[in-house]
Amino acid sequence: MPMLNFLRNWMLPIAMVIGAVAYLVYSAIRFFDPIRPFVNDAVSVIQPLLIFMMLFLSFCRVRISDLKPCKWQVWLLLIQAVVFTLLAVVTMIIPQNADYRVLIEGAMLCLICPTATSAAVVVGKLNGSPANVITYTILVNLLVSLIIPAVVPLVHPQAGVSFVTAFLLIIGKVFPLLLCPLIAAFLVRYLLPKLHERLLKYPDLPFYLWAVALALAIAMTVKTIVHTHLPFVYQFGLAVISLLCCVLQFYFGRKVGKFYNDEITAGQALGQKNTILAIWLGYTFFTPITAIAGGFYSVWHNLTNSYQLYKHRDNQ
Repeated sequence: MPMLNFLRNWMLPIAMVIGAVAYLVYSAIRFFDPIRPFVNDAVSVIQPLLIFMMLFLSFCRVRISDLKPCKWQVWLLLIQAVVFTLLAVVTMIIPQNADYRVLIEGAMLCLICPTATSAAVVVGKLNGSPANVITYTILVNLLVSLIIPAVVPLVHPQAGVSFVTAFLLIIGKVFPLLLCPLIAAFLVRYLLPKLHERLLKYPDLPFYLWAVALALAIAMTVKTIVHTHLPFVYQFGLAVISLLCCVLQFYFGRKVGKFYNDEITAGQALGQKNTILAIWLGYTFFTPITAIAGGFYSVWHNLTNSYQLYKHRDNQ
């Protein structure tokens, strides 16, 4: 059916529009005021659950023996760590009261943010290597857990936040949602082979779950942008900075991956970010203003994903 094909082909842009419009309508109608706390609580449960199921189904298609580090992953980890550290040094030189510091901090956030957990879904759709991007996602989350507690206190000293405290905060935020579906998938593979075989019959299900999770993520992004009190000039600046970071990371990820015959996977590994985590990192370790950069990045990398999927379908 033409309508069904249209929805399938343009699922991501449609999910983004639905998420943005739904939040704007929801926030404008006063009738919903009494239930807003319950909606917020529901979203805080539904979104991780969707991500868990999406990752679980994606991991069911990967063998544990496939999760091996490769050379391009080392280069991408170095790029993220070195560029983030250099920008931190620049930020420390700039006076604390300089308003434009927020632009550099926004770039730091976009560059160090780990790979999105949904990257495996997109990589699978683009005929890349889900196993390689899952491996990189685990490695880059370890990097982020180490480098942010080590570097950010030099940029934004916070009383009572030690390296160990910050490390445990980040580990507690990202690894349960990353490792639990991985462990569950391997247990199902070896202990419940018939169930595992049945799950493999629905290869597109993770993609549709991701579309729902994306709509929720965009709604949260719009909420972050709408409720900021940052002057427009800096909002625009953060939008431009996050766009440049997005374009450059997809570009250099693909360039590095091309040398190792894994262009698509490396591009997604460096360019597709866990923007919900980026917003949380901004609020927790930088300043709430920098979280706007993570919100804008969510829009840019999902538009990039939509374009890549469109080109991939067009070339088939």
